[in-house]
Amino acid sequence: MKRDKTIIITSIINITINIILSIFKIILGLIANSISIITDGINNASDTFTSVIAIIGTKLASKAPDKEHPYGHGRIEYITSLIISAVVLYAGFTALNESIKKVVYPEETTYNLFIIVVIIVSILTKFIISRYVINKGTKVKSTTLLTIGQDAFNDALLTTSVLISILLDVLLNIKVEAFVGILVSLYIIKSGIGFIKESINNVLGTRIESKLSTDIKRDISNEKDVQGAYELIITNYGPTNVTGSVHIEVNEDMTAAQIDKISRRITKNIYDKYGVLLHTIGIYSVNKNNKEFDEAKKKIKDIVFNHDGVLQIHGLYIDKENKIINIDIVLDFKVKDKESLYKTIYNELKKLFNNYDINITLDIDISD
Repeated sequence: MKRDKTIIITSIINITINIILSIFKIILGLIANSISIITDGINNASDTFTSVIAIIGTKLASKAPDKEHPYGHGRIEYITSLIISAVVLYAGFTALNESIKKVVYPEETTYNLFIIVVIIVSILTKFIISRYVINKGTKVKSTTLLTIGQDAFNDALLTTSVLISILLDVLLNIKVEAFVGILVSLYIIKSGIGFIKESINNVLGTRIESKLSTDIKRDISNEKDVQGAYELIITNYGPTNVTGSVHIEVNEDMTAAQIDKISRRITKNIYDKYGVLLHTIGIYSVNKNNKEFDEAKKKIKDIVFNHDGVLQIHGLYIDKENKIINIDIVLDFKVKDKESLYKTIYNELKKLFNNYDINITLDIDISD
């Protein structure tokens, strides 16, 4: 609830400031006959719309889980970010269009000291609100606020271009308003495309951040009686609802009670430290230290790693009593013919261990 309150209050502050700036700029633009100032004011007005979307999105995303959506509604926030990103992109194209018009059809403008002072205050205000919103967005992990904050920064740049144009016009009688506007518009469009890409990635799901993945696996592997951590999957159902699963290697002699104790300890520690709820911890059995097994495992690893595209093997267990060898192999996404590689490795292992059943599981390279 504290996070939702922060997003809503920050959005309301942004709405209030943008309404004030929009009114002042549109009035000043009409007085000065400056299309760039009027466009800038309209752009500020559109920012109030994005903040309203942020408030609505936050309210919807904070709805409690239900039978149809047992993981909650947190991903609505990513859809909200996508809508805001589209508004940013639209604002960029609108500014570009108006700037091009100004190149083709230049108009006489009239500026005075009061207009210049108001524009400077507007720029400073936008830079301050941008920093404020981005800081709040970073603190509560809100992609929506981060997008709004970056949009405010873009607005400050756009208004800065207007100011530069005014000063050059007033001091040197050089008309560059439209050309500077084009450059800034292209920057805003680039930002909007980046926001849309990030929002879509959040909806689709992306690879776990390398540092987070390696840190979690390291901490799990450092737990007592755990010999390795693999196949970490993290699913994001919203910035504050992150779940996952992982496989761990443990000694084959461990009892269910002992493994249960380890699993519960890992679940608690990882959630407390990273905010990731590991709802499933799978188990790989590891053979006890034995010269015969160690030599066999070395031969297996030599065969498997002799092939290009093999990134990792784990879950290697030799069941001597039932004559079964289990092994999981992680392949690079660059491997095009996985089935052919699977058959080659299988045949080579079968040739060496012809009295064993070989069970190979091909895993996806889902995390570092």
